[in-house]
Amino acid sequence: MRQLTVGLTLAVIAVIGAALALRGHQAPASPVASATAPSRPSAAEPVPGSTLAANGSVPIPGGCAAVPDACGFPDGTNTGVPPGLALRSVPGQVSSGPGWGYNPADGQVDVTGEGAVLTGLSIHCNLNISASKVTINDDSVVAGGLFGISLRHTADVTIEHSTISGLNATYGRVSYAIDDIYGDSTGMVIKDNNVSFFSHGLQVSSGSLTGNYIHNPGYIVGDHSDGIFDPGTTRSLTITGNTILNSLGQTAAISLDASAEDQAVANKTIENNLLGGGGYVIYGGAARNDQISHIVIKNNRFSRIYYPKSGQYGPVAYFDTRGTGNAWTGNIWDATGQPVHGP
Repeated sequence: MRQLTVGLTLAVIAVIGAALALRGHQAPASPVASATAPSRPSAAEPVPGSTLAANGSVPIPGGCAAVPDACGFPDGTNTGVPPGLALRSVPGQVSSGPGWGYNPADGQVDVTGEGAVLTGLSIHCNLNISASKVTINDDSVVAGGLFGISLRHTADVTIEHSTISGLNATYGRVSYAIDDIYGDSTGMVIKDNNVSFFSHGLQVSSGSLTGNYIHNPGYIVGDHSDGIFDPGTTRSLTITGNTILNSLGQTAAISLDASAEDQAVANKTIENNLLGGGGYVIYGGAARNDQISHIVIKNNRFSRIYYPKSGQYGPVAYFDTRGTGNAWTGNIWDATGQPVHGP
């Protein structure tokens, strides 16, 4: 890992020292309970202290959230489209390729060919994938409306090293940056992407989500904002090595909560992520008397960059360590390295 220069460290200290004060607390709410628009807090001054970078040698004032890549976490320097890569605009410079094409009637790019590879493209509309074994690599997908990238009944789709965002942080925000619409896609790999200006960053219920930088959600009245949202399933999902920072006071960085009562929620692993923000940082799946099992939350760093409890009300809610196979272990406060105790 590269060493931080003294100049960068001083710059980080200056930025943190100039951050704004924390907003007040309100009564906790469930993930879908409140349609009231929260005020958008600015980044607040973290709790004093420092932590060590991943190599154990470089102190990072205020914690890793100030400069995530210095601690080995994703941020704008190591995710998304690589700097300097020339992209071809769709449909301006190119409108089709093997297995995909721009659909002017629907105003979207449709991927229908198995094994299609889309790389080096700049797409300003929904990228709609209905084929399997598709690879999205080094692409920019910037769109308002419902979807950035949508998946419909797919298998083994990889989305990597891409930038996916809404148009802006308000009415141009995208509802779902990446969405498995029917919740039945399998074998998804979503890695090393830069995701912003969304109501829901990634809405998926299975596969591998790793190395993504999910940050700066957008907001319009009525939104319930999540970095990653699994709508309460028993399908296997791993969330590892991501930076997920929700600057809003609702809803979560990661939510596993189902929308119905007495539903089984199981087989989720949340590990080695840098997390912060939302009402609670993690909703653990049991919000509506749902039965949760084999949910493992371990070795994550909880940042206080927005709130003194990491989330506005705390680091976790609706998680039960007594459930079969459930575990809360090794989670720490970002700035101090002290344990974050479970519910």
